[in-house]
Parts: sequence; structure tokens; C-alpha cells
Amino acid sequence: MSHPARRGGGARGARRTVPRFSFAEEVAHGVSHGVGVALSIGGLAVLVAFAALRGSARHVVSAAIFGVTLVLLYTASTLYHSIPLLRAKRVLRILDHAAIYLLIAGTYTPFTLVTLRGPWGWSLFGVVWTAAIGGIVFKSVALGRARIFSVLLYVVMGWCVLVALRPLVAGLRPGGLVLLFAGGLSYTLGLVFYAWSRLRFHHFLWHLFVLLGSVLHYFAVLFYVIPPRA
Repeated sequence: MSHPARRGGGARGARRTVPRFSFAEEVAHGVSHGVGVALSIGGLAVLVAFAALRGSARHVVSAAIFGVTLVLLYTASTLYHSIPLLRAKRVLRILDHAAIYLLIAGTYTPFTLVTLRGPWGWSLFGVVWTAAIGGIVFKSVALGRARIFSVLLYVVMGWCVLVALRPLVAGLRPGGLVLLFAGGLSYTLGLVFYAWSRLRFHHFLWHLFVLLGSVLHYFAVLFYVIPPRA
């Protein structure tokens, strides 16, 4: 999830696709998203239980997909930053990036299948999940290359919701809209630190923005998507 390796040496092929961080930075990375793992697991249980009590099977499935992709994202990131073996890191980095695509699509799922529904909902659902699968295949083949393209795809996927802005405004209460777009801004602003490789602990700051974006989107789903609109 970061800049190219700075130095060569042993396991040269792995080093070409794995960025280098200091021990202190990797501890911060692992701990920050380790907290995300714990919050995601608890949040998944609460979200699914709430959906079962307040909604239909559509609500439960949508909530479960969103919650599971949160768990996958934070688990993949924590493992990637916690395991020091370079060859393992190379594989885990692919999983880490794949989980980003899955979380973007997973976040769209409750908004498209519950809030939008109909032609808008299903069309956006299909487009985003197709893009996610394509992004995962691309990252698996490209490995550490074409980083700019990957970041642009994250941004385009994240903000393509704007094509359905009118029906989204009609279907989601103002508080939910605020949380949804604030979460999107948090992820997007975090990319500044993701790319700022000369700044020490830049990747940790990126992790904090990701955590904030996830929390904002989680509460948007919990309080404004799952409960029936009055």
C-alpha cells in the first residue's frame, strides 16, 4: 500500500514489490489496523443482528457483505504489516490491495441494494463489483507496478456514486448523506499521506484516515440504511 522498495539485497524479487518501513512504523501500522480488526468483528455482529431485527433478508445480506469486507480489509492489512518475511509480505501485499477493492464494493452494497434498489441500485452494484474484480485481477498480475492507476481506480470507484446522487438524496436521510460523504472524503484525503512517502509515518496517517472513513460509513449503514425510513 505504499512507495517502492528503497534498497536491494537478498530476496530481490520480493523487495521490488514490497515497500520498506522502519520497525517503529510497522508496529504503528500493525497496531492501528489491528484495532480495526477488533472493531470490525464486533461491528459485523452488531450490524447483522440489527439488520435481522429491523430489516429483511436483503438488509441482512447487505450488512453481512459490508461487515465481512471490513474484517477482510483490516485483517489483510494487519497481517501484511506484522509479518516480516519478505516472500510472505509479497503475497500479503496482493491480498491487502485486493481487500481495498472488496471493501469499496462491500461499502456500496447496502447503499445500492437497500437505499437505491431498482435499476439505479442494481446497475451501480454491478458496475462497482465488476470494477473490484477487475482491480483484484490487475493487482495480482501487476504486483507493485502501475501504482498511480490503482490509486485512480480506488478514487473513481469510491466517487462513482455521484452518478446516482439524485436518487440517493431521495432515498437517504440527511444525516446518512453527511456520514456517507464525510467517509468518502476521509478516504480520499488520506491518499495524500498514502502518496507522501518522504514523510515519516505517512502510512500510519493513511491508516488513521482509513479507520475514520470506515467508522463514518459504518454508522451511516447502521443508523440510516438498515432502519426503515419513516
